[in-house]
Amino acid sequence: MHMTRTLPLAASLALLLSSTARADEGMWMPTQLPALSEKLREAGFRGDPQDLADVTQAPLSAVVKIGGGTGAFVSPDGLLLTNHHVAYGVIQYNTKAGANLIDDGFVSKNRSGELPANPDFRVLVTTAFDNVTTQVLADARGKTGRAYYDAVDSASKRIVAACEAQGGVRCSVANMNYGSDFYRITQLELRDIRLVYAPPRAIGNYGDEIDNFMWPRHAGDFTFLRAYVGRDGKPADYSADNVPYRAPAFLKVATDGPQDGDFAMLAGYPGITYRNRTATEFDAQVGHVLPARVSVFDALIDTIEQAGKANADARTRYASQLQSLKNNRKRAAGELEGLLRSDAVHLRSEDERGMLAATHGTQQQRIAQLQKILSEGSAQGDRDLLLGLIATQTQLMRAALTLERLRIESAKPDAERETGYQQRDQALIEGLLKQVQRRYDADTEKALLTTLLGRYQQLPDAQRVPVFDAAFGRTADSLAKALDTLYAGTTLGTEAERLSRFAAAREGKPLADDPLIALAARLVPAQIQLDDARKAREGDQLRLRPAYMQALATWRTQQGRATYPDANSTLRVSFGRVTPLLPRDAVAFAPVTTVAGIVQKNTGQVPFDAPRPLLDAIAKGDFGSTADPALKTQTVDFLTNLDTTGGNSGSPVLNAKGELMGLNFDSNWEAVSASWWYDPSMKRAIHVDARYIRWLLAKVYPAPQLLQEMQLPAE
Repeated sequence: MHMTRTLPLAASLALLLSSTARADEGMWMPTQLPALSEKLREAGFRGDPQDLADVTQAPLSAVVKIGGGTGAFVSPDGLLLTNHHVAYGVIQYNTKAGANLIDDGFVSKNRSGELPANPDFRVLVTTAFDNVTTQVLADARGKTGRAYYDAVDSASKRIVAACEAQGGVRCSVANMNYGSDFYRITQLELRDIRLVYAPPRAIGNYGDEIDNFMWPRHAGDFTFLRAYVGRDGKPADYSADNVPYRAPAFLKVATDGPQDGDFAMLAGYPGITYRNRTATEFDAQVGHVLPARVSVFDALIDTIEQAGKANADARTRYASQLQSLKNNRKRAAGELEGLLRSDAVHLRSEDERGMLAATHGTQQQRIAQLQKILSEGSAQGDRDLLLGLIATQTQLMRAALTLERLRIESAKPDAERETGYQQRDQALIEGLLKQVQRRYDADTEKALLTTLLGRYQQLPDAQRVPVFDAAFGRTADSLAKALDTLYAGTTLGTEAERLSRFAAAREGKPLADDPLIALAARLVPAQIQLDDARKAREGDQLRLRPAYMQALATWRTQQGRATYPDANSTLRVSFGRVTPLLPRDAVAFAPVTTVAGIVQKNTGQVPFDAPRPLLDAIAKGDFGSTADPALKTQTVDFLTNLDTTGGNSGSPVLNAKGELMGLNFDSNWEAVSASWWYDPSMKRAIHVDARYIRWLLAKVYPAPQLLQEMQLPAE
């Protein structure tokens, strides 16, 4: 076993967990779960809580990180179950003229017909989780600012390099409790992932943005993938000679379904929560950050939609990006509404005021220093948002910036290179450069840059970067001329041109001339300067936040409240029950939906255009063994009070016996703000019922070979 003791800060609270934790609240680290044994059993769990502390044993060893979400093995032959929206990029990547997998779905009749994912798509299987706090902080103590950051960064890179020396694994160091504790995470990196089964869009994304974050829900948000490895059993790039990965464990799919009040448990890789942030950060989030995000996401969505109206090919190429933007926009809007409705800024401020009154001496001084540094960083928030989107919402511009930064970093010893540009990262960069071909349209990219840089041009002088002003000017006309010139002259739209420069960049050699490469050579040094300032601030935050976290933990313990680390894309577990929702006076929602709701919502028009085979199967009423015995019909989705956030998409939902009874895919509108402020009366998670998945595989878009592989009834 690769387990170590619970985190130092978490360990100091472990004895309190059993008396303070609610069954529904908490994204628990696996190592914390044995201390919650009594609460788990009270909630209905029939397994041994000690088993949940070991990420190398079932059931947690079956849960994996897939792309930006979560998934789980459901057969010994590498068969993975995740969300349709988590795998949407893979579906879009394989959609082309004559094969509209987005709208029509995909069913592979055999393993030879399974389709390769985009080359930068990865599945990570966690194999070890070890406390390395002492090693990470050994050289940082006594330092401040950038020196503190560099000490932590260098130690983390050494730990990662030693970990990856064994080969075939991807390692990382996770920051827990904001610099208080650090964990080394070892993961098997699977690179050959293939599409096995995807329902049509009008099943996988039934209701689209109208229903997103809403209940009742009727989406079959699931997709099957399969992981492959080389014949030697080791991770490998795609090859027709590869063989299915033999999973260390897999989850049994339940044949019975959830009922109101039943135990439910979820394991996954939640992205980021902010519940332990300062009152100042709460105020900034509500007062400025979220409104700014909603505004810029609206503009980007409109830009892509306008481009797609006149260009069907561009509409397909940007389908996955558009879906992601819509989800992020609605999440930001819901988070803002929820934080305002719950008066979170005032309540967090009052809570922090009480905490500070009970805090004294050096600890209080460190917290005051932290507040000052946070204020300095927030002053550049609008600029950082826009420059970040320029680097992530484009294809050729991102490629040019990545290649130039790779060239600069590759001239250094590997241990001194920026994270993301070391030798270990080159395969991912190459995959990113290869996938451009199916996700790029010149006019659409220019339109996106016009939107983002046009907003940048309106920033106050204090947030401006001279080299960006020189490159794009200060007016709409100068921006348009600059972009037209750049994209008329670039050859980076050709894969061979990108990869030839990649070959040079990875050796630290000069890159062949190109207008976008020349621009990147001017912009990247400015980006590095901005990064240097950010790292100095983050170094002091890493040094000072532990004082805040310790004060907060002490304060919440005095109040009888549980404390657990904010989510940070590491494996977490939450548990609770199947629970109805009562969002407003005289409004009550049952925790389960049925196929009747699909018919009731159906208009024949997107996004409520249920496919004819689905409507015919519902009308026939042949639900077989997947029908709910009490409701006498086919269920679709269900609600629990499980604690989730972004990144939990695709997380398996387990019953009391540890069987997969559903797949997490969303939260309700009233609880979108739960990443910052948890409200137990409102927080619900939305899941696809495994019985609906089984029925679709058996009766609607048949895949009997998958049912057989999962050892499930054929009907």
